[in-house]
Amino acid sequence: MSWSIAFAPFFSWTVLAILAVVALLLAAAMILSGLRGGLLRAAALAALLLALLNPVVLREERDPLKSVVALVVDRSQSQSIEARNAEATATAEALKQSLERFPEFELRTVEANASASPGDDATTALFSALRGALSDVAPARVAGAILVTDGQVHDIPAEAAALGFDAPVHALVTGRADEFDRRIEIENSPRFGLVEQDQQLTYRVIEDGPRASRTPVEVRAFLNGELISREQAVPGSPAQLTFRLPRAGKNILEVSVARDPAEITPVNNRAIAVVDGIRENLRVLLVSGEPHAGERTWRNLLKSDASVDLVHFTILRPPEKQDGTPIDELSLIAFPTRELFVEKIDDFDLIIFDRYQSRGVLPALYFDYIAQYVENGGALLIASGPEYAGQDSVATTSLASILPALPTGEIETTPFRPTLSDLGRKHPVTRELPGSGSTPPDWSEWFRSIDVGEPEGETVMNGPNGKPLLVLNRAGEGRVALLLSDQGWLWSRGFEGGGPHVALFRRLAHWLMKEPELDEEALDAESRGSALVVTRQTIGEDPGPATVVTPSGGAVNVPLTEIGAGRWEGTLETTELGLYQAANGDLSALANVGPVNPREYREAVSTTAKLQPIADATRGSVRRVADGGAVSVPRIVPIRGRADAEGRDWIGLKTTEETVLRGVDRTPLFAGFLGLGILLLAVSATWYREGR
Repeated sequence: MSWSIAFAPFFSWTVLAILAVVALLLAAAMILSGLRGGLLRAAALAALLLALLNPVVLREERDPLKSVVALVVDRSQSQSIEARNAEATATAEALKQSLERFPEFELRTVEANASASPGDDATTALFSALRGALSDVAPARVAGAILVTDGQVHDIPAEAAALGFDAPVHALVTGRADEFDRRIEIENSPRFGLVEQDQQLTYRVIEDGPRASRTPVEVRAFLNGELISREQAVPGSPAQLTFRLPRAGKNILEVSVARDPAEITPVNNRAIAVVDGIRENLRVLLVSGEPHAGERTWRNLLKSDASVDLVHFTILRPPEKQDGTPIDELSLIAFPTRELFVEKIDDFDLIIFDRYQSRGVLPALYFDYIAQYVENGGALLIASGPEYAGQDSVATTSLASILPALPTGEIETTPFRPTLSDLGRKHPVTRELPGSGSTPPDWSEWFRSIDVGEPEGETVMNGPNGKPLLVLNRAGEGRVALLLSDQGWLWSRGFEGGGPHVALFRRLAHWLMKEPELDEEALDAESRGSALVVTRQTIGEDPGPATVVTPSGGAVNVPLTEIGAGRWEGTLETTELGLYQAANGDLSALANVGPVNPREYREAVSTTAKLQPIADATRGSVRRVADGGAVSVPRIVPIRGRADAEGRDWIGLKTTEETVLRGVDRTPLFAGFLGLGILLLAVSATWYREGR
């Protein structure tokens, strides 16, 4: 309860000021003139003015407000190391029980997880959580903040004024003071790189704790899950790794340092870099056996692709053609067979024989070179015509060992519409080709195909009577495709509406050149927000569940559901940041959830040093709660003003003097008989003085 006096004037302050000036002049005149009763008359004027001011006595009923204590518990992933989470839970429970004994305190508890925004790093943001907990509390009511954490906090304000309140901040630190940890960090990595070109990555091995040394340790490097290097690195010194990207698109490079038995966690013993592979222009050698209607279809398609460098030769004058024309009068160039098929054959990513026949242009030995080129990782496409069924067919050369189907010698001339086989509906080369969804397919007919025996590999398109039309196969490390018709040009010319020749031939060429997205058996993993999505491409049956290994080493089975022909997908809601490895059968894929190499894992050793400056600036304290033993929580002591807020076994929390108004009683001093009596007394005193 409190008392005070206020004024509720009957007139505006301007009017009262004028009346006060007039009363003051009259009082001064009466007193200075020596008029009898001048002082009493002045007192009567003052009483009248006071009555016009209407003084009021206020009696306020107030209740004291509680001081607000913020308890912020760190639940970031670094708290999962050893027994830190258990220590934090025990500490928080002990504090809650201790604060229950103090009715003057209101406790607000908030648990803070590691946070990451898109494109940003993952952090332990305890002070952001603290601001959220106290956002509706007046600064004068804040008793203090207690942080239960391992000390690895990433949003510590530089100055105490940034907190927005004047109260102590205490930190109770989990973990041990003698912890040892070894980690590896990537300091510099390319974001892009040319495929099969040397790239450089710089990394550093760091050891924290009393056992840190400069003894060399083993570092292993993995590219897309495959071991590519073993090296020795000195802790604290930068080291370089040279590597080559094997494919276009996303590549994940992982560097991993050997684990020490004494370190607290292996989670930060590896770091990753995501490097996008970029191919230099793909080099394609196109050899047309003779001029024909469809020759320019392949040429125009490949020339229109900006990523392809095309070398095209057409055999215009085979060796058996002898018409007596002198060589120096011919407007032709000699076919550079040795340069192309011996000296520079490995420079090409793809060789296309377009209606080529063996007529002595290439020596028989060169076909051996081509077969070796394919088995060593090259690619060959045979776009066949009638000559494939003849005596000069390339199937009669040493290429027969890598061809997926050999001719029977018969040619089918019945009009037909190419169709997708059951396998072709699942294969990425032919799946969902424009027009393939209808029956019959919405494209024009072809009029010729080559009969072959039992094919090897994958028949993705059928010709007349279900005969093979497009066959794909692998030979050694390379790939071979056999197109058993020369009628594709009808689609490019728009005959009867044409067909999807661009999509088909471009996919075919890129499948031969090993573009990962066109592999028929593939596994991919990617993060979508906090979810990990596993995608399985297969031309077989149900692939079964995928096994996902989490950053902490746990294994989770993820069921895969068919989402389309040949495509299966499964989703895992993740709770950890870092590198996930998905596996299904012999296939594996890597994906990173959250920021690459999150800050949450870079420093895992618990520490009191980071929070000490802000604790000192707020008169708070930093101490460990379980350094090698049971959890020991300091006592809570209420303090006032800017008194000391910490001691050997206690921490202080500030009590507030803030109150809340419950009610107000107003008593006017000049109301009723009291006011009338005062005025009458003043007037009566004046009359009495004049009567004497």
